[in-house]
Amino acid sequence: MAAAVYPAQPILLIDDEQQFLLSAELTLTANGINNFKTLYDSREVLSVLSKEEFSLVVLDINMPHLTGLELIPQIVEMNPFIPIVVITAMNDVDSAVKCIKAGAFNYLLKPVDDTRFVTTIRSGIDLRNIRDENKRLKDYLLKDKLENPEAFTEIITKSNSMRAIFKYIEAIAKTPLPVLVTGETGVGKELIAKAIHKLSKRQGELLALNVAGVDDNLFSDTLFGHKKGAFTGAEQDRKGLIEQSEKGTLFLDEIGDLSLESQVKLLRLIQEGKYYPLGSDMAKLADVRIICATNKNIESMREDKSFRKDLYYRLQTHLINIPPLCERKNDIPFLVNHFLDKAAQQLNKKKPTIPKEFYTLLSSYHFPGNIRELEGIIFDAVSVHSSGIMSLELIREKIFPKQRNNDFSGDMSLTDQEEKIIFSEQLPTLKEAEDLLIKEALKRAEENQSIAADLLGITRRALNNRLNRKSGN
Repeated sequence: MAAAVYPAQPILLIDDEQQFLLSAELTLTANGINNFKTLYDSREVLSVLSKEEFSLVVLDINMPHLTGLELIPQIVEMNPFIPIVVITAMNDVDSAVKCIKAGAFNYLLKPVDDTRFVTTIRSGIDLRNIRDENKRLKDYLLKDKLENPEAFTEIITKSNSMRAIFKYIEAIAKTPLPVLVTGETGVGKELIAKAIHKLSKRQGELLALNVAGVDDNLFSDTLFGHKKGAFTGAEQDRKGLIEQSEKGTLFLDEIGDLSLESQVKLLRLIQEGKYYPLGSDMAKLADVRIICATNKNIESMREDKSFRKDLYYRLQTHLINIPPLCERKNDIPFLVNHFLDKAAQQLNKKKPTIPKEFYTLLSSYHFPGNIRELEGIIFDAVSVHSSGIMSLELIREKIFPKQRNNDFSGDMSLTDQEEKIIFSEQLPTLKEAEDLLIKEALKRAEENQSIAADLLGITRRALNNRLNRKSGN
């Protein structure tokens, strides 16, 4: 199989020492960076740059004819998006500083250390990708229409917030940089990963792994594979998911549950672009786009050191936060219709008619399980319905269990509710608090007393008694 071309746009290496250019070619190729062009005559640089697009320029400071310090301002003027790495001798640091001020991205001292050379080149490529993405993102955000709406057909939504996410995905999909997708359970993070992969046009497959509960040994074996004899039971070579998804995308779900040991290995994979199968001392190059997802607060985990800061910053190069269903309730009618069609087809039943007040009832619910919970509710209702109209009572029992309808009797956990209520400095009286709760419940239920009673956890009769008592005062 032919090696993947990386980066997509070539690197331009400029040095009057041909021995250095040869050494640089060998070092880069050994580390999976195989798309570059070399020049030893600085007079040809501007002509070459005017005819071809490059991802990065690496040039020596001290060259005959045109020095690096003379070339940098002209290169920046031609294309300010190209990062420039300068090479300097040990006694020429002052010139390197001048180059940085003129617009260079970084500098390296001769003799150049191979590891630092490769790391600097990769950082420059990443910077170019980010600059290009920022430009594309601005262009996309200025456009009103999606360029590839077909990529999002699996995601049922009319939400403006989701549309903004789609436009962002179109801007970043074709880059090799990692993506972190966050959001509550059931919001559709895997569908977002599928859309990114589809738009990326990567030739390989999209493979997924839920890393929750996966220990470090299993994580390493699953991702990196192993050689025959690597451990007891390893009777033959086995490809890991990275190799299986070559030129494709690897989706790692529940990344917040990944152990610290495994986090280190994932970080090295992303930084170095290579990995070692278990039992092998020969590194393999990784040509795979990494997408991670979590329903946890990674920022707080970073602060309490349960998630590595360096991995966090690597993953959130592109960050997509999916809003929960309770923040986009306008999507509920579209989702319900989609799930009704899907359930009727899969269960071989006629699509039921939606009863009156159905959407009011659903809109009053906060959906802790998000879209996945709504799908389950609809499938359950379709599976048991026998008449032409879906049972509203069945839906009500599903989202407002009867044990709540006890008119405030029984055990109640105040601790679970503390974070949901914000008290002002002056507390309301019990009467005032009750009136406000009833008013808000009726508002959310669109004046439907049955639904309002469900929201309050009381019977409709109890609510009527309170309303009558209030009107009689």
